[in-house]
Amino acid sequence: MASNATDEIAFDFRPYFILYKDGHVDRLTENDFVPPSLNPEGVSSKDVAIIPELGVSARLFLPKLDAGDPHRKLPILVYFHGGGFCFVSAFCSLFHGYLTSIVTEANVIAVSVDFRRFTEHTLPAAYDDCWAALQWVASHSAGEAEPWLSEHGDFDRITIIGDSAGGNIVHNMAMRAGREEVGRGVKLDGAIFGHPYFCGAEAVGDEVKYPEKKAQGDYIWMLTNPTTVGLDDPQINPIAVGGPSLSGLGCARVLLCVAGNDILRDRGLLYYERLRSSGWKGTVELLESEGEEHVFHLYNPTRENARIIMPHIVSFLN
Repeated sequence: MASNATDEIAFDFRPYFILYKDGHVDRLTENDFVPPSLNPEGVSSKDVAIIPELGVSARLFLPKLDAGDPHRKLPILVYFHGGGFCFVSAFCSLFHGYLTSIVTEANVIAVSVDFRRFTEHTLPAAYDDCWAALQWVASHSAGEAEPWLSEHGDFDRITIIGDSAGGNIVHNMAMRAGREEVGRGVKLDGAIFGHPYFCGAEAVGDEVKYPEKKAQGDYIWMLTNPTTVGLDDPQINPIAVGGPSLSGLGCARVLLCVAGNDILRDRGLLYYERLRSSGWKGTVELLESEGEEHVFHLYNPTRENARIIMPHIVSFLN
């Protein structure tokens, strides 16, 4: 019996997603929707529309305000979630819990961006959405509609952060911020890279030993960005020959996190070295979690190495 065309698999990336030949995708992980809430530590959250016609939105987090100084301005954290540009959202339990923890520990306002994803949309849609979200945040420096930002945000202390594909988005947003105005004279203060998703045509480090893993990462990039020039596109390979210099990174400080057992570790280390030697005027800190896997801190936040990462983020933000 002939198989149903809708059941024919084009790309099997379990346990995360399965892409079928007819173009639809089964997202297998973290598809749960967690509503905004007020948690026991006093962190409030709510959802806002940024570009309603495109479905671009965000979840905002506000820490418990100091009763003695309720008008004190707080740092602003803009978070871009991972998922290979394909799966999970800003509203799933994984990221809701993670952002709540950061907001509790660091006493910051957080904006977790929900951008358009593959297969419904291809890159550069996610990049465009995240840039629009940054511009939306910056617009509140002039007192725009969202009071959590306009009344409590410190627009001199905006940090962008992301894990995996979100870390890739952090790089691309920081580079764009070096070329273009975010808006209202606002500049990025910091950028935190969590195990950023980069690749390239030539294998480096552990990619040589694990070609199948490298091939998966390469395929996701080519799949989600059909107009790319290839694996040495500067958007996915920031150190590619002929690409823009990292000296153009549009922020003052960087925290770069890598994991010892992550196939992406070596590309993160190359990024760190290239940034340091680029002539960029900012400061960069490297944090390596030895013996750990990709984005382990999201799935195992109570692990000792995960508990080490959080204080570094808190210190960076404050």
